[in-house]
Amino acid sequence: MSNSPHLLDRIDRWAQICPERLAHTSGGRSLSWARLIAQSDALALWLETKLAGTLGPIAVHGHKEPEMIVAFLAAVKCGRPYVPMDSSIPEPRIAKIVEGAAASLVLTPERIGAILAELPAAQTRKPVRRVEGTDPFYILFTSGSTGEPKGVVITLANLSAFVDWLLSEHSFAEQGEVFLNQAPFSFDLSVMDLFGSLATGGTLASVTKEELSNLKALYLRLADSGITSWVSTPSFAQMCLIEKGFRSAMLPAMKRFLFCGETLAPETAAQLLERFPEAEVWNTYGPTEATVATTSVRVDTALLEAYSPLPVGYEMPGTRVVVVDENGVEVPEGERGEIVIAGPNVSPGYLKRPELTEKAFGQRDGQRCYRTGDWGRAKAGLIFFEGRMDGQVKMNGYRIELGDLEANLRILPEIADAVVLPVQKNGKVESLAAFVVLSGPKGGSDFEVSALLKTKLGEHLPAYMLPRKITFLDAFPMTPNGKADRKKLAELLGQKP
Repeated sequence: MSNSPHLLDRIDRWAQICPERLAHTSGGRSLSWARLIAQSDALALWLETKLAGTLGPIAVHGHKEPEMIVAFLAAVKCGRPYVPMDSSIPEPRIAKIVEGAAASLVLTPERIGAILAELPAAQTRKPVRRVEGTDPFYILFTSGSTGEPKGVVITLANLSAFVDWLLSEHSFAEQGEVFLNQAPFSFDLSVMDLFGSLATGGTLASVTKEELSNLKALYLRLADSGITSWVSTPSFAQMCLIEKGFRSAMLPAMKRFLFCGETLAPETAAQLLERFPEAEVWNTYGPTEATVATTSVRVDTALLEAYSPLPVGYEMPGTRVVVVDENGVEVPEGERGEIVIAGPNVSPGYLKRPELTEKAFGQRDGQRCYRTGDWGRAKAGLIFFEGRMDGQVKMNGYRIELGDLEANLRILPEIADAVVLPVQKNGKVESLAAFVVLSGPKGGSDFEVSALLKTKLGEHLPAYMLPRKITFLDAFPMTPNGKADRKKLAELLGQKP
């Protein structure tokens, strides 16, 4: 457990130190540190009164609005975890998350604004209890193999361990940093920029989905942001590198690039070092279940010359990251096995899913551990990630269970059965392809029926989970034990089995 002051105290103090400094900018709106802390205190008291006698999570549904951060802090200030839900998530899935979390309340930016408008500007009383120690701080819902999203519980102790490490790893300036927020708050990469900024008195500069969909608007936003700490998936940076003007002249204050969520290609790192010669490039790795990231390494010219693919880094102090065989025995250096993480950043488990928790979590060397399901190797103290062991993939930084997508395809009345496979290019998942057996006549061209199915699927799943290609088959090729032969289906895509 962290020996530092309570994370909320470390955050609240910035209202006195730099009250007028901007804590958040998003979509042309901004929120000062003084207003962030005052509003979160006021909303926390309102929640305590409104929800007296219950400690259920507070679900917060929106898209990077300042009110969302106010609500996150308000929830934990009155002893309740928050559940972030981005507005890009379809309503049926939102309903599943709210039900699965047993949320006491769902807040939207509009409702938060209306509540705050009716409350006194300043509060002198603090709520009776706040989140402490091993209390849940936030719950993130990830893709589940059964089609049901599963909630990963992260405690204050987990988050504090991560924040302490993040701040010790980097020389962040107090009050002077501007953190890029690329990922939605429902994606755990955003925890790195959100709490990196909150803990250092920085400014969180969110780019909205509208700006992300318009490259001209995106580059104007970036150029105007004053970003010093870039936090994103590698894919997002690679997209920005297409613009020749994406270099230090556009972002002169840039000090560091922090990557997580997927594989960082050596070519991407090399281009960034060339275009931003004064900035550092860092590669990190970790699942949601181990609080964002557990390993880290600075990528410089020497590392690029020594390794391809790049390592994901050295383990966080106080943790153990080991590579084990199927019996949980650590394999010799250089051999491939499953990556297991043990340490203070490891989640207590999945919300109300004891069977899943027991399967994935345990104890190792006296610490809580998580079996990642990732292939990896350890060499010279460095960890190398080598992909998923099961049907889970990472695409554009998003973690997707192929079984989740298959289950949602099978829900559609037009579909009798479905198999989903990743389409890879240069060792990275580029898109998803679905094979389906229809329950009746096709009733149109492949293009027309594919478009219809994607539209219906989009009512249940976020856009990043939709298959790019749908192939119609009369029946799936089968393995001797009666299962769909995924190797033969991969061959149909021109993929290596």
